[in-house]
Amino acid sequence: MENKIKLLIVDDEVSFLNSIAKRLEMRDFQVTKATNGIKAMEAARSKKFDLALVDLKMPGMSGQKLLEFLKSDHKFLEVIILTGHGSLESAAKCTKLGAYSYLPKPYEFDRLIELLKEAYQFRLQKKFENDLKRMEKIQQIATGDSALGIMRRLRQLDDDEK
Repeated sequence: MENKIKLLIVDDEVSFLNSIAKRLEMRDFQVTKATNGIKAMEAARSKKFDLALVDLKMPGMSGQKLLEFLKSDHKFLEVIILTGHGSLESAAKCTKLGAYSYLPKPYEFDRLIELLKEAYQFRLQKKFENDLKRMEKIQQIATGDSALGIMRRLRQLDDDEK
């Protein structure tokens, strides 16, 4: 289970949600399903995900609002918008808000798999670059100060990244 890509899928069409989840689980994704934005937010608060596949048009909270929440609370989470109600305007808006990609329904399953793999690689690259910068900061902090001063600066660095 630990080596699988952790994927949150959010869609209000339950039959579609169950179908796509099953197909992705067979492709070795660890899938968590949510039927609306509120349930997705609760799941994202309690678990860590690598990727999210979010329907744009849902009752209650829209996929766009959920995208904003996910990107603000989860620094390295990559989100793919999957929608049957897309437009050029909504695609541009979602991309501006940080969506990795925007895929209209109906879609080709192989294209979805390809996008998920690309988004995961992008996530890993961003995380690696962030970790390198963090290590450089730690190395700078670790030289030329007292032990207590180093601990204070490390705590501040840690607080800044939360």
